[in-house]
Amino acid sequence: MGKRQATVSTRAAWVSGGVLAAAAILLVLWFAGNWGRGEAAAALRAQAGSNAALDVAVLRSELDQERSLPFILAQDPDIVATLQHPDPASIAALNRKLATLKDGTGANVIYLLNRGATAIASSNWQDATSFVGVNYAFRPYYVRAVQDGQAEYFALGNVSLQSGLYISRRIEVDGVVLGVIVVKVEFREVEKVWGQSGADVYVTDPRGIVLLSSVPGWRFLTQAPLSPREIAAIHASAQFGDAALTKLPFGPAGEALGGDFVAISGHRLFLASAQPVGSTAWQLHVLLPARAALAAGAYTGRLTGLGITLPLLVLLGIMLYWRERSQRRGREEAAARAELERRVALRTADLQLSNARLVAEIEERQKIEVKLQTSRDELAQVNRIAMLGQITAGLAHEVNQPVAAIRSYADNAAVFLSRDDAEGARQNLATIAQLTELIGTITGELRGFSRKATGAIGPTRVKDVVDSALLLVGIRARQQAVELTADDAGPALHVIANRVRLSQVLVNLLQNALEATESRAYPKLHIGVVARGDEVRLSVADNGPGIAPEIMAALFTPFVTTKPRGVGLGLVISKDIIDEFGGRLDVTSTPDQGTCFMLSLRKALS
Repeated sequence: MGKRQATVSTRAAWVSGGVLAAAAILLVLWFAGNWGRGEAAAALRAQAGSNAALDVAVLRSELDQERSLPFILAQDPDIVATLQHPDPASIAALNRKLATLKDGTGANVIYLLNRGATAIASSNWQDATSFVGVNYAFRPYYVRAVQDGQAEYFALGNVSLQSGLYISRRIEVDGVVLGVIVVKVEFREVEKVWGQSGADVYVTDPRGIVLLSSVPGWRFLTQAPLSPREIAAIHASAQFGDAALTKLPFGPAGEALGGDFVAISGHRLFLASAQPVGSTAWQLHVLLPARAALAAGAYTGRLTGLGITLPLLVLLGIMLYWRERSQRRGREEAAARAELERRVALRTADLQLSNARLVAEIEERQKIEVKLQTSRDELAQVNRIAMLGQITAGLAHEVNQPVAAIRSYADNAAVFLSRDDAEGARQNLATIAQLTELIGTITGELRGFSRKATGAIGPTRVKDVVDSALLLVGIRARQQAVELTADDAGPALHVIANRVRLSQVLVNLLQNALEATESRAYPKLHIGVVARGDEVRLSVADNGPGIAPEIMAALFTPFVTTKPRGVGLGLVISKDIIDEFGGRLDVTSTPDQGTCFMLSLRKALS
């Protein structure tokens, strides 16, 4: 009877223990899942913030480039002359000029309004949706430009029915307003880049209305419902056409996840992050898909919890087993029971010590993993910042060269005009137009660097590259009385490269050579062109003081420079470009005799 009661009691104890173990596992899974989900949410927030910062940088780069165009055009003598004397010939010439500028700068439309707000010239003058003859007195960008000198206004085009940012500038002579120049900028390429990031991105104005979005269907929706009075006022202004201005399909995701999580259409879960777009009143929002990441975080947390809990439960089961066994044998052999209990106690102590060590090792490993992940995130952030810094430095370094040439040609044009030499001035202005188109191409290439875009690489005429470089540095060479010579490349010699970027490298090397020969009594520069087999070698040689051996050893290392105001990125960027073409950039230098930079490029069939 007693043995049967003991068996029943033992079974009941095991059943109770199993129930408690199952409850413990469920509790651990719940807590560990929440912990893992919280860690995943923190990682998502860091990633979303980083994505938002990069997207803001891309948008600001586009805005900063386009804002300079109205300022320059407002001072263009052809535009001023056309406003003063709008005869058909000058208007026709201006239409063609605006069309050329539009193609070279990336703007969508450039058009000129007279004092009565009627468009008299436009880059789309030949299109079915031409703005010529349309009166825009009702548009705020015209009114504000006349009153304040400049304006920016985002709206839906009443002719093209395409949304964009209108950047306007007042044109006046001696305090008399002649008209307004307007540049319309659309952001389709920027939205396309956002759409390739794996996140949903949109930009809102101060009223919460979506202006730009990687999801086309979200344009002109709102973050919060607008009052009927606000909607009526917006419709009356025709800013967004007849858009319904309804609320975005976002809903709360639940307090357990945090206020920065939203649900779209009831089942798609996203982490929302926002950053202001500097120099505007806009706000950029990034929606990062979160459901899979949170599920993976919860899964990882549960695995970690089970990895800790199951060994403990197994250990507890072993302990209970040994206890039950010792009790059973104790009822059979009193003498053996004491010895068995002693051994069980020793074994229990060993297992507890091992368990404590195991728990400590698991905690230490978790701390190391957290530190490792943090270090990786910080390194990734530093790498992105360094890349953006290199792009910004490269942009300033490359654009300053044609800008300096534009200034010189503009000064020459003024001299020609003072001498009543209209043909000379016209030639200088045509050259300036070519240089501005080159600036647009250069900035477009460097802006594309942030999107991993390197430009088309193919057969490039060497003569065009050399002529372009001589055009940019020729004025400075003459000012410094430098004897600048170049080999005749011939019209049939081609290399595998990109013409604009190869010109950038050659101009950079010539600029460095000009600076190196400033202290020479008889400075000389020579551009060599030699074709050997399947290779073409372009060289830039000077008779400057040469490069010190300690500088030569780290010449192509970032931020290494001998210039007082240099940043040490020009040669690094040049070498990267030549490497991308499949070529080499080498240098030889002799102290006090000069330096020669050699570009070795693959020869292409003409």
